[in-house]
Amino acid sequence: MHIRVPRNSTIPHGVETSSDLVVLSCEHKSPKQLGRTYENKHENVPLKYILWFVAIIGGVELICLVMGCWYMYKNKGPGATEKGYVIAATGFKRFSHAELKKATRNFSEVIGRGGGGVVYKGELPDERVVAVKWLEGVNQGEEEFLAEVSIIGRINHMNLIQVWGFCAERKHRLLVYEYMEHGSLAENLSSNALDWEKRFEIAVGTAKGLAYLHEECLEWVLHCDIKPQNILLDANYHPKVADFGLSKLRDRCGLPDFNISRIRGTRGYMAPEWILNQPITSKVDVYSYGIVLLEMVTGRNSFGFSIDSEGDGKEFRNLVTWVRKMTCAANGRPGRIEQIIDPKMDGTYDVVKMEILVKVALQCVEEDKDARPTMTQVVQMLVRHEYDN
Repeated sequence: MHIRVPRNSTIPHGVETSSDLVVLSCEHKSPKQLGRTYENKHENVPLKYILWFVAIIGGVELICLVMGCWYMYKNKGPGATEKGYVIAATGFKRFSHAELKKATRNFSEVIGRGGGGVVYKGELPDERVVAVKWLEGVNQGEEEFLAEVSIIGRINHMNLIQVWGFCAERKHRLLVYEYMEHGSLAENLSSNALDWEKRFEIAVGTAKGLAYLHEECLEWVLHCDIKPQNILLDANYHPKVADFGLSKLRDRCGLPDFNISRIRGTRGYMAPEWILNQPITSKVDVYSYGIVLLEMVTGRNSFGFSIDSEGDGKEFRNLVTWVRKMTCAANGRPGRIEQIIDPKMDGTYDVVKMEILVKVALQCVEEDKDARPTMTQVVQMLVRHEYDN
């Protein structure tokens, strides 16, 4: 094959030329492949590994977050972390509702009832016997409830019932107490279990527990519902005040008086301040304690009290009035304390100690709250008499 090109074109060396044209000869030859080399692009290996690591960590975190949200939604109960925090903050355990349901055998055995709720007997996995109180009328949120429970956890005295735990799950509010073998003072007063010595010891121990609540613990605590049902007895008949954490609480640094939105307590044990709408102080507990002393000495219930006084032909409908009448000397006659002593003691008692209990009780139930002693003064009067004898 021949190609003619103009002469003025650039002619490679060794190509035939004519006068005006250049003749190019293209002979058929097999194609020759040219060798080419390409430089590979440089990869950033460390950056590649870092990106993979970040992606894996992010995926794991996302999975954990989804699983955690699902678990909380499904159980809606306290997790292990939350339980540990609460134990550290309050000093006792947070139970789930399922745990307490199992411990009480589906809340089958009732051992007490009151204005604060129903109490069930239970047994924990470590074989400790407990009293589980299902609170009624507790409508505050979980945070507020935990704040009040934390205060209870910081209160510790040998004459105050020990709280071992609580439950705050959904709308369930329960407290777990130590179990008291001999039940309440009210139950024992109706039997022959309490001699005069036990009654005096119960009076002293109860006064010490209330004095601690009023003046010694970090929080100023009013019980507001002192009665025989809230004084429990252990295996040795040592008294422990229960339900003290259900009352209104306030810091010691505040004013000495405070107002409570509604009347609290039990009929027959309530101080006149509740009815007269006067400022509520620790003296309301002193008044209730005085009524309990009179019940321990006489064996009679202040609620619905009614008795015909022999000799005078008068009918008394108030326990305090009757005891004052029978024990106070009048017209040169000595007091007739033997006529008010509980017949269940069969005439076997220490007259001096019973007189001391009556004297202290009548001071505690004065109408004027300023005339009543403090619980610390009550303890001093009772203990001083023990030392003197």
